[in-house]
Amino acid sequence: MAVPKQRHTKSRRNKRRMHIFLQAPSLVVCPKCGKPTRPHTVCQNCGFYKGTEFIDVLKKLEKKERKKKEKEIKEKEKTEKGREKPLTLEELSKKKF
Repeated sequence: MAVPKQRHTKSRRNKRRMHIFLQAPSLVVCPKCGKPTRPHTVCQNCGFYKGTEFIDVLKKLEKKERKKKEKEIKEKEKTEKGREKPLTLEELSKKKF
């Protein structure tokens, strides 16, 4: 049976184990809802993948939660519609800050 002749130091042991650790998962932003999600998977928040709905998220929720979720989705869509069209000079002058 093999027995080491000398003791390995802590630094030598730690150098060997340097590459053994947990890595943080790579995340991407969901284009539909904006939440971080794993790449190439269905978003758990909105149920969309590549612009297609695969999971009906609202189906499993209770009535109160469903209303809250629908309200969040509508607000998100409103903000996205507002961003698509840039303001003209006339609209900027009419807009009050």
